[in-house]
Amino acid sequence: MKEISVQELKEMMDNHNDFQLIDVREDFEYEMSNLGGNLIPLGGILIEADQVAKDKPVVVMCRSGRRSAAAIMQLEQQFGFTNLANLQGGILAWAEDIDPSMQVY
Repeated sequence: MKEISVQELKEMMDNHNDFQLIDVREDFEYEMSNLGGNLIPLGGILIEADQVAKDKPVVVMCRSGRRSAAAIMQLEQQFGFTNLANLQGGILAWAEDIDPSMQVY
């Protein structure tokens, strides 16, 4: 599974790269802190798979990287996605390395 660091994600954002960010956490987690990605909770990722871009890079994120890894495995196995990358450390790593003011739980 391809992974990217929070530093690489920030670089992609700063450079305005064409990519999709998918957050697979729950609504209440997203409301507390998010990076502006599309919210598709893990439980609905297969039902909402048509919301995931196939024509550009997609970064999948969660709190720590575990749920996003599970989402990527499901999407790759069920639908053959090849353009997905897991955000290492998730929102916790983002808060630690990029934005210490971000509220985490």
